[in-house]
Amino acid sequence: MARLGRLGTAASAGPKIGAGRTGVPRARRMQLSLTRVEPWSVAKVTFLLSIAGAIIQVIASSLLWMLLNAIGLFDNINQMVSKTGLDAGGLDLSSVLSLGTVISSVTIFSIFEIVFIVVLATIGAFLYNIVGSLVGGIHVTLGDD
Repeated sequence: MARLGRLGTAASAGPKIGAGRTGVPRARRMQLSLTRVEPWSVAKVTFLLSIAGAIIQVIASSLLWMLLNAIGLFDNINQMVSKTGLDAGGLDLSSVLSLGTVISSVTIFSIFEIVFIVVLATIGAFLYNIVGSLVGGIHVTLGDD
């Protein structure tokens, strides 16, 4: 009598199923189809990934601002504008593009981006389910190494 292995298959003491003449087992392959994705799980995962992307955007933009400020880009642009005479209202670029303004602008943009990406991904999940029911989904072949 054969005992059941870990995955519910019959385990025996002899050579493995599919073993060649040398006794080396062949890789088992399975063909599966991804026919449906759950829109709620897509929305949750997309939301968390979008938040991670938003945090990266805020950090990257603040680091970029600090780098541009350290090399003196804003001061050089102010000097160039004042030398050319285009300085009509006393434009001070460093006050317009201060660190607080840049971070708050990027944060507001990131919030809108989070909502937009989550809505698009959820609509994409619904559309995938409709198309998957028509054509059978995506067929994937998985191999056991």
